[in-house]
Amino acid sequence: MMAGEGQVTQVTQTARTVRRTTSMGLTTAVHRNKPLSKAGLLERMFTLAFSGLVYPQIWEDPVVDMEALRLQPEDHVVAIASGSCNVLSYLTADPARISAIDLNGAHIALGKLKLSALARMDRHDDFLRFFGEARSQANVALYDREIAPHLDATSRGYWEGRGLDGRRRIGMFARNVYRYGLLGRFIGAGHLLGRALGCDPRRMLEARDIAEQRVLFERHLAPVFDKAFVRWLIRQPASLYGLGIPPAQYKALAADGSDGIRGALRDRLERLACGFDLKTNYFARQAFGRGYEAGPDAALPPYLQRVNFEAVKARASRVSYHQNAVTAFLESQPAESCDAYVLLDAQDWMNDADLTALWRQITRTARPGARVIFRTAADERLLPGRVPAEILEQWRYDEVQSRALCARDRSSIYGGFHLYVLPGAAA
Repeated sequence: MMAGEGQVTQVTQTARTVRRTTSMGLTTAVHRNKPLSKAGLLERMFTLAFSGLVYPQIWEDPVVDMEALRLQPEDHVVAIASGSCNVLSYLTADPARISAIDLNGAHIALGKLKLSALARMDRHDDFLRFFGEARSQANVALYDREIAPHLDATSRGYWEGRGLDGRRRIGMFARNVYRYGLLGRFIGAGHLLGRALGCDPRRMLEARDIAEQRVLFERHLAPVFDKAFVRWLIRQPASLYGLGIPPAQYKALAADGSDGIRGALRDRLERLACGFDLKTNYFARQAFGRGYEAGPDAALPPYLQRVNFEAVKARASRVSYHQNAVTAFLESQPAESCDAYVLLDAQDWMNDADLTALWRQITRTARPGARVIFRTAADERLLPGRVPAEILEQWRYDEVQSRALCARDRSSIYGGFHLYVLPGAAA
């Protein structure tokens, strides 16, 4: 075997290992029912869909997160990584350490790619072109020349492995990475379906102010929910896997509101389209334009903003990645060693035993004053009655702040934002 063939074989084997490890973790987290039952089949379809890259961009607002967490220079943050936009954005608040956790190996590889790029890039323009615009062949050349030799073997194996189209995955950064991954393809399919039904999401970007956003929403987006095919489609749980909604979360979302899943989805899309000025909401730009806006005043996640580049670059070594479940990671941490926990919507996937195990570890590892944030598909507290009172009563739920921050979350796709605080000197 020639050296080049050996390298290709190693890359292929590494990519398969990433996918297999991801599938094993998701199986443990999601599978609750017998394989041949309807619920079991849906769970396994979700696991299959989630086994590759899902979120090239995370869909939780980091500005809201940081306001809730009140990060301090000595803090240890434990956060689910997803696309790593928020993990890196938290560096702007200057915490001492961030442990980024994810079951999905593709998300770990994306986070490590960003860290390696920060270590090798000295110009914000290069970093923004790579991870903001993400559609230049120069990105691939820069990867091959500067980043790949310094990337860990597993992450390099993932990015140099080949997708179903036969092309190296790193090539996504030459073709707009935000059109890829499960979410990117879901948004693309939504655009195709909308145009086929006479409802073009791109028209939202013509709005000059919030009043025009309302007009364009009512004209070009709202009518799609009245189409018979769309009504049928969204009644199928698998149709929303691209949004990262597992079967259990689908049930909660369907029960949230007076018009079931259709009403819930329409309300969330309306808030995304009309609740915030599109010029300042990069989530809406992604949804309606399938990428970030270009230009010096473009709305961007904090880690991509020019004003934050030097700080993010200097602090990037404080981030470590772990392919694991959050509960399992916390079991390995000393008592009273963590200050902030970012759980995204992972608890919507969990049964009562999982929630109890997680919160037992959170409570054991939390320092006084620690803060936990998470989101839920529906507007529900989620934990009372499911986590034992002797655990939950040690925490204070900040309902007023939770509702205020949920209203300001520009991603607009969740029904609830929740903040729990462990009383103590730092609270």
